[in-house]
Amino acid sequence: MKIYRLLLVMSLLALLAGCSVGTKYSRPAVDAPASFRGAGPAPETGAVKASAAKLDWWRIYGDETLQGLIKTALENNYDIRVAAARVEEFRALAGISRSAKYPVVFADASASRTRSSSSRNGSEPESSSYRAALDASYEIDLWGRVASLNEAARADLLTSEYAAEAVRTSLVSGVATTYFNLLALDEQLGIASRTVANRAKFQELTKSQFDNGTVSRLEVDRAGASLSSAKTAIPDIERQREQAENLLSTLLGRNPGLVTRGNAGLADMPVPPEVPAGLPSELLERRPDIRAAEQALVAANARANATETLQYPSLSLTGDMGIASNTLHNFLTDPSGVWSVAAAILQPIWNANRTGYLIEAAEARREQATLQYYNTVIQSFREVSDALAARARYAEQLKEQERQVEELRSALGRVNMRYEAGYSSYFEVVDADAALFGAELQLVQSRRNTLVSLVQLYKALGGGWSGTVADAEARK
Repeated sequence: MKIYRLLLVMSLLALLAGCSVGTKYSRPAVDAPASFRGAGPAPETGAVKASAAKLDWWRIYGDETLQGLIKTALENNYDIRVAAARVEEFRALAGISRSAKYPVVFADASASRTRSSSSRNGSEPESSSYRAALDASYEIDLWGRVASLNEAARADLLTSEYAAEAVRTSLVSGVATTYFNLLALDEQLGIASRTVANRAKFQELTKSQFDNGTVSRLEVDRAGASLSSAKTAIPDIERQREQAENLLSTLLGRNPGLVTRGNAGLADMPVPPEVPAGLPSELLERRPDIRAAEQALVAANARANATETLQYPSLSLTGDMGIASNTLHNFLTDPSGVWSVAAAILQPIWNANRTGYLIEAAEARREQATLQYYNTVIQSFREVSDALAARARYAEQLKEQERQVEELRSALGRVNMRYEAGYSSYFEVVDADAALFGAELQLVQSRRNTLVSLVQLYKALGGGWSGTVADAEARK
């Protein structure tokens, strides 16, 4: 009968352990637009465009130097290594949480000897006790508290993995952006140096004409001012270039220093003529920051469920089994077997509403995580739309800038011929040269902006150098 009762009790406990309290997680409904603003009309066939984020980075930019820099950064960057270490931390914490589902068993051995001050009824004044046993304890998960905490730990692990993926994506875009900045500064420095050389020749020519009495002192001063204007641009460009090299070196995980460039310039970078954005709903599955925000919500929901169980009773089982003896000889040769089983139930009655406050705090954290998820999604839609707008407008600006530079070069050539023929003053030459100098610098900046806009779009769409965490999950 005792065995039957024990089996009945264990069956009831197992049935109760299947009960759980709290809210089951479901992804919040998102009002995703049908298409990104600025993405253009959908194909007439109704086929969905493949997102640019699904393209490998090396298929977007075929520059081998840039590819090598990105690979080096992904291997050596300290932010990447910190993120990887954080993933290992949460992996271990998830393991700790899983261990709570199993009993805790440990060995217990003791030996004692006591002596009383007086002996009565002929009893020995001294006594010994020897004991060795295995002790076990187990908390029955009546309301799903342990399961909820385990779910939260798994979500924390995924959050850290998605956060690491976001770091990788940001690093790829940071390296590419800095590299394009560096190429642009190199080209601007070349333009400034060439302009300084040309203006220095004009200054010498003007001085010679002044000595011959064919031009006034005003033209000499104007030539010198024009030369100084070009020279002042060089130190600022060199400063920016050194700082860009320092930044890129840091992204590569090494001390500031020189960075090797490839032979390709900004105008040589191959870019796709069309950049499809895909569907906004795809971002929910692709962008690592959105996935991280969702897993943070999963963790907050699970912890709120675990906190809610604090208002219900908890049940724990303890037991031990071993051997004992009053003498060391009998303990080693013929000990007595001992065992014990105990159950304890704990029901909170009154704790100054501490449990209620804990539940309210957990629910508030769940609400915060929900709002943060919505905010992350909305921000992602904005970033994609901004990147699409930048991509389109910078491309238009680049065309006009190229046309302007071409016309200004033609104008400068005509002014020089008119000046040499005596039909134009030197002031017209200076003005035309200054306009071309500024336009050439701006053209380089426009090329840089066009390339960087594609980097930002690729990042906004959730693209990256390595595979996504979702792919890693599928492989497990």
